[in-house]
Formats: sequence, structure tokens, C-alpha cells
Amino acid sequence: MKSFLKYTLATIVGVILSSFILFLISFGLIGAMIAAGDKPAVIQPNSVLLLNTDQNIPDRGSAYPWGDFNPVTMKLSPKTGLDEILENIEKAKSDENITGIYIETGMTTPGISTIEEIRNALIDFRESGKFILCYSDDFLTQSSYYLGTVADSIFLNPAGILQFFGLRSEITFYKNALDKLGVEMQIIRQGKFKSAVEPYMLDKMSKESREQILGFLNPIWEHLLAGISTERDIPVEKLDELADNLAINLPESAVENRLIDGLKYKDEILDELKKLSGISAGKKVRLVSMNQYSKVPVKRKYKGLAKNKIAIVYATGIITFGEGGEYSIGSAKFSKAIRKAREDSLIKAIVLRINSPGGIAMAADIIWREVDLASKVKPVIASMGNVAASGGYYIAAPADTILAHPTTLTGSIGAFGTIPNAQKLLNDKLGITFDVAKTNDHADFGSIYRPLNQAEKEYLQIGLDRTYDDFLSHVAEGRNLTKEKVDSIGQGRVWSGADAKENGLVDVFGGINRAIAIAAEMTDLDHYRIVSLPVQEDPYQKLLKDLSGNIKASIIKKELGESYRYYRELNDVIQYSGIQMRMPFFIEIH
Repeated sequence: MKSFLKYTLATIVGVILSSFILFLISFGLIGAMIAAGDKPAVIQPNSVLLLNTDQNIPDRGSAYPWGDFNPVTMKLSPKTGLDEILENIEKAKSDENITGIYIETGMTTPGISTIEEIRNALIDFRESGKFILCYSDDFLTQSSYYLGTVADSIFLNPAGILQFFGLRSEITFYKNALDKLGVEMQIIRQGKFKSAVEPYMLDKMSKESREQILGFLNPIWEHLLAGISTERDIPVEKLDELADNLAINLPESAVENRLIDGLKYKDEILDELKKLSGISAGKKVRLVSMNQYSKVPVKRKYKGLAKNKIAIVYATGIITFGEGGEYSIGSAKFSKAIRKAREDSLIKAIVLRINSPGGIAMAADIIWREVDLASKVKPVIASMGNVAASGGYYIAAPADTILAHPTTLTGSIGAFGTIPNAQKLLNDKLGITFDVAKTNDHADFGSIYRPLNQAEKEYLQIGLDRTYDDFLSHVAEGRNLTKEKVDSIGQGRVWSGADAKENGLVDVFGGINRAIAIAAEMTDLDHYRIVSLPVQEDPYQKLLKDLSGNIKASIIKKELGESYRYYRELNDVIQYSGIQMRMPFFIEIH
């Protein structure tokens, strides 16, 4: 028995030691890979730059050289940011080793305004005389097709699908389900278009909600059609007719109606790329990924390192308190970043890049304060991405200049709050009852086991009205408008960037590069460098965090795949607390 215990204990100790040694070796190898990732890349002649849009593209590239580490699969997944893609396309224009750009699309799209920025950069790239080829091996969405129309040729797999039937918005309503469960969502809101709460109180869209959705869907669709029409030389009326009649029902119909140039398999596309790039038939195409090309040094216009700086502060995700996370804007973290940019005398201007549907009103106000203070001492330019609405617009309001794309979703000037009343669920369905001892009449204010009384509803409404009034005041002051004017275009209504420019919420159309150029003009800077804030996490610290704290998220991501974003969005909804400045829905343009 003693021998058995001795050998068992020795085996357990051996397993633990082996696991620890394996961990150290793995950590060392990954560290070596990270270090290797910092080395400049060398590009061979006759190479082709690969642009893969079948993925989420964040506004900002990661400082983590080899991308996000997945502790479950032990794989590194590089994710190139929009900033890097735009810089790479610009570099490729004058790089004699890059002969052209090859676009690969798929079912996933990075957001319509992100596509708009890339598309504009590709239009500029065409001036170099180099080729652009677009191909989909399976599914070509409308937004990806819109991007692909700037290519010299667009090809689709013979068994592929081109989606072309217009835009829609689908909203899920929970009222009937909540009624069956015995849960009442007690709602306060300000703004007849603030429809974020409608799924809990209605079983279909209100007239106002439908009006605002069509109000931004139609301009976005018209913008897409206009761009496609220009590049493919097909009248807008004809394109609309094709969508209305579901005429693009087969890949061949896409060719017949001149939406694409032909049907090819992947091997045929690779042969086409060989011809275009000057590679002989027996050799492989020299495809260069965006991640790899990001490691090619940028040729500086000036010698030495510029003294003056322009700071880009990236604000992406839901606005919340504290430090935030990968998909959220933490009020403490971002206000600190803006404060740092304001107090740094070498930073001459701030570009605030916003991609946010809003969030907690108080958290947005904390960030707004720092943006307002910064705008009083140096130029602040707000650049809006796919969405900068509600709290996302709130933090942009003090900026000297606000930029957006015609396809950007913005506005949603309003606020709301919800408190669930689960009394029927708890009492009638689950048999759970509550009793309370309290010192004052409203000491149990906000409890989910009883409904709000009239005094409590009025209390909440007063706070909400104050928040909305502050919102109106900040926008009126920042945009040089009257409060009455802001209220008329507010009421929680979401606008397209095109309409926002018409009603005064936006100044200029353009992306991040245009925003930087405006910042340079406002400060008379010819020679400057870009600094990105907030400062990103150290690669090794992030690796340790991935190994220790993010295993659960990695497992969920692995199991859910592309559906992981729905889980994340639902998680965001569950975290709602206090008065919200938030978009009424999550929206993607496909």
C-alpha cells in the first residue's frame, strides 16, 4: 500500500512539474514569436497585397504583435486595424514591390462606414495605375459588393451568392414573453423616438420608430446605389429595379446584369493574379497579408522624429464606468487619456475617433467634461465611424469639427431608464414572497419585487428630464444651435450621416485621415507624428491576462463562432443600469 501511495504521489508530482515546464516552454515560445513579430518585413518583387474583409475590423490595430492569443487553441490570431489598413494601402501606392491589391470578401462584414473608409482609400490607390481585383468564394454581401465595385474586376464563385435586395432592420420584441413570465418593465424615457425600450413595452414598431428607421435606411441605400452606379455604369433606377424584382437570383444573373465580371473558382483567380502580378505559371502568387505588410516601415517625408504630435483617442464600444474592456469605453480610462492629451504641450490637436452606440449617461458625462476642457485649449476633431449615437454623440458635442460618413449612424439625442417589476413572476409563478422592514416610505425604492408608485416614477422622470436637458444644452453649445433646434432634431431620433450633415449635427464628410488632415491645418503643422491613446496594454501583460482571465471568453468564442457577438450584445443589455444614453438597437449593414 505504501508503495502504491508513493508511486501515485510521484506520478502526480511528475504531472504537475511537467505541466509547469510545458507552460514555461510555451510561454517562452510565444514570447519569442511576439519578439519576432516586431521585426520589419521584407517584401519580394511582384507581390500582391491581400485585403480580407471577411472579419471584424477594429478602428485601431493591436499593440499585441501577433494578435489575440487563444489559450484554448494555443493559436495567435492577428487582427489588423482600420488605421493599419489605410496606412498600408497608402504605402502600397508607391511600393515598387506591390503590383496590386486583391480583395477577398465573405459573409462577415466590418461595418458599412469602415468599408466606406477603405473604399475611399482604394479609389485613391487606383491613381497609382496598379490593379485591384475582388473575389468572393462563397457569399458576397451588399456592403462587400459596394466595396468591391472600386476594383477593376469582380468575380464570384460559380456556386456563390450575391445578395442584392435592399436593406432591412429587424427588431425582436419581448413584451408578450415578459407578460407570460409575469415581468413588467417599468420604463421612463425622454424623446418620442427613443425606442430602445419599445421591445419591452410593445409587440411591434411604433410609428415613430418605423419612421426613424426608414429615415436612415433609405439614405444609406441610396448612397450605396449611387456608388455602385458610378463604378459599374448602371443607372440607379436599374439597380433598384434589380433589387425589387429579386433579379439577382443566380450567379449567372449577376454577370448578365453587369454587377460582376465573371464566375471563377479560386484556382482560376490565383492564375489571374499571377498574370496581373507578372508571376510565371509554375510559381505561387506572392500574397502579402495586411498584418505582414504593417511591419513594412513607412517612408518618412522628413528626417528625424517630429517634435509636435497629434493624438488620436480611440473610443470604441459601450460607454460604461471605470476602465472598461475590449468592447467598452471606460469613463475613467478614457477621461484620463483625453486629460493626458490636453496637458501634453507637444500634442497640438486631438482627434477623437468614436465608434459607439452610447451607454451609461453619467459615464458619458465624465468623458464629455474632459473633451470640453480639451476643446478650450487646443483643437478637438471628432471622427465618427460606423456609429456615434446617443452617448457616442454626447462625447463628440464639444469638438470644433465633427466628421462622419453618409452611412454613419448618429444623433439619438435622448435618454431612458428601466426597472423590472418581477412581482408576478416571483409571487404567482415561483411562489416566492418578500417582506421588508424599512425606516422610510421609499427605502425599498428600486426593488424588483414590487411596482414603482407614482411618487417614485415622478422622481425618476425628474432625473431623466435633467439628463435630457443637459444633453440639449451641451449639443446646443457645442454646435452653436438653439436648444429648441436641438430638441427638434433630438427626441431620441437616429439619423444617417447624410441627414446629420443637413441638420447641423455633422460638419464634414470624411474618415480618420481627413480628421487628421483638418487637425494639422488648424494647428499649421506640416511636420508631426501620430500618437494613439489610451496607451495599449503591454503584450506580455495581455498574454498573462489571456492565460489567466480570458479562458472562459475564449471557450465561448470557440463554441459560438460568429454568433459570439450576439452573446456579447446580450451581456451588454443585462448590464444596463441607471439612466442610459444608448442607441435603440444594434444594427449592421450587409
